[in-house]
Amino acid sequence: MSLPVDLADIRAAHDRIAGRVRRTPLLRDEVLSARLGVTVLMKAEHLQDTGSFKLRGASNAVLSLSADQLARGIVTASTGNHGRALAHAARLSGARAVVCLSRLVPANKLAAIRDLGAELRIIGASQDEAMAEVARAVAGEGMAPVAPFDDPAIVAGQGTLGIEIAEDAPEAEIVLVPLSGGGLAAGVALAVKALLTRARVIGITMESGAAMHASLSAGSPTLVAEQPSLADSLGGGIGLDNRVTFQICQALLDDTVLVSEAEIAAALRHLHAIGHIIEGAAAVGHAALLAGKVRPRGPVVTILSGRNIDPSLHARVIAGANGVAA
Repeated sequence: MSLPVDLADIRAAHDRIAGRVRRTPLLRDEVLSARLGVTVLMKAEHLQDTGSFKLRGASNAVLSLSADQLARGIVTASTGNHGRALAHAARLSGARAVVCLSRLVPANKLAAIRDLGAELRIIGASQDEAMAEVARAVAGEGMAPVAPFDDPAIVAGQGTLGIEIAEDAPEAEIVLVPLSGGGLAAGVALAVKALLTRARVIGITMESGAAMHASLSAGSPTLVAEQPSLADSLGGGIGLDNRVTFQICQALLDDTVLVSEAEIAAALRHLHAIGHIIEGAAAVGHAALLAGKVRPRGPVVTILSGRNIDPSLHARVIAGANGVAA
């Protein structure tokens, strides 16, 4: 099957972004490994400079733009982490960055993007509305768009994470990937499936507002109402005109699994207890393991995709809250 991104694209991205992103460690969760009787490894993407894996795709996309495109400025839509990563990559390249976000994006993520010098536009109550503002900026202001996920350069950049997993954990039998618009899941699946041919790749997402899960179930891109979640980074639609990530996820993901807000909260508490302060989206792989929704028989890798959680929300969850409003 011909897909819009392949391993060669990911290897090229790996070379392109070298020196701009960290090769993050693969850590062992000793507590969960003992509980499950299998090796549980964690890809520590929360240690990236901007606090999430998004720096990989954003860096590759910006470095792939022409001098003319950079001069016109870069615009994107984001649920927070991609915007922060793009602002960082744009600043290193000397380009103006505009980031469009919905009102659901937490204040700490807005502040982090603003601190990197990007212009923020808060538009509507959904990722789809923010993406409509991107289209207006491209048409009316001539800016160069960098999609948050549905772009070959973004997928290839995120896929570099999959190369590192394959190199550092060749024994892995399952890789659990946080699933939102599919940029990370598509890139990791492409790399892992090419390099670890026996490994299964499973997308994990929240029960409320899981657009890619709903789209895969329906067989085509589908609109889903965006809802508040501890895993706010996984919110937003995939776009009815999705041209990259849906096709790859449909072809390569072995399964998708939904986790509840209470299960995400339990995973956040577990990870905090073993020394990792991360955001809800980064905990969904652990949530699936702790809840018994994925039962590995051999080594399994989860991706701690980011750390950019609102401190007050994190404190409430650690104290026992099982949701955003609790």
